[in-house]
Amino acid sequence: MHRRQFLAASSAAALSALSLPDPDSITRRTAAADAGATVTVGLGEVTAVRHMTTTLGDAASELGGGHARHLAVRYLTQDVRPWLEDSYTQATGRELFASVAQLIHLAGWMAQDEGNQGMAQEYFKESYQMAREAGHAELAATALRGLAVQCIDLNYRAAGVRISEECVRLARHLDEPRTIAYYNATLANAAATDGDPRTAAKALAASQTAIESAPAVPGESWVAHYSPGRWAHESGMVLARLGDLDAAEEHLHLALDIHGIDRKRTRAMVLADLGQVRLRRDDVDGAVAVWNEFLDCTVGIRSMKVHDALHDMRARLDLDRLHGVFGVAELKERADTL
Repeated sequence: MHRRQFLAASSAAALSALSLPDPDSITRRTAAADAGATVTVGLGEVTAVRHMTTTLGDAASELGGGHARHLAVRYLTQDVRPWLEDSYTQATGRELFASVAQLIHLAGWMAQDEGNQGMAQEYFKESYQMAREAGHAELAATALRGLAVQCIDLNYRAAGVRISEECVRLARHLDEPRTIAYYNATLANAAATDGDPRTAAKALAASQTAIESAPAVPGESWVAHYSPGRWAHESGMVLARLGDLDAAEEHLHLALDIHGIDRKRTRAMVLADLGQVRLRRDDVDGAVAVWNEFLDCTVGIRSMKVHDALHDMRARLDLDRLHGVFGVAELKERADTL
């Protein structure tokens, strides 16, 4: 996949993932192994893929997707691909496909974070396919969520809502509150972007109920990273889109100061969003203060989302009503050096 020239992401291509057929490749590939043929791939390889995915994901969360995507793709194509083409039992095959779905999803997130939307879309669709072959509803829903967020970011509003609804549907039987919170928050975001406050409010309430019932210690779920702090950030931006700026700032405050989001890239995004909300509330001093913190966090990060947030902030600092305001000129000068 890393050698292809990917086209720009489209809503039609994203929606096409929903009609992918249920393949039987695991059954086909494992028939000989289950019948007693030599097995060359076992749970050790599955554990290796999961460990590498966690390690690369931690690096990307801290420093942005642009830092390590080539490592993830190289590992996927050079180490993992031969295992997929080798021999394993059906039980091992399902675990292997699930772990590879996680790795492919991570590669998609990295591609999206470095601004390559077409490549990201192909990875998310491939991750969804692998998860379905493994019979893993949570991984399939999470891959779809990647497509839904992409549609929201690219303003494919109807497609974003449709795919978000499918995420929620796939997760309806899962016994993991963080997953319910994760997908419902995405639906709330999509509906708010689409101008549907009723659906957004309903999904946001369901998301809040779920995250409040989640155990304090995350489990082994692929969505275990979705902490109350990350929920507070996402919910804050949904509330901002719905026009409730007071509640939006309160949620972003919860994300930063109460739940203590500490990943450098994630914290930078929360600070950038908080600056926007404060500016919309005419709290210019508060916006300038938090944007200075944002600039502190951007050093060393390779993320198109952080890059776009920096340019968005710089454009807002040139608004006529901010000319001559204390601290704005110095903030603009700092931003220009980046």
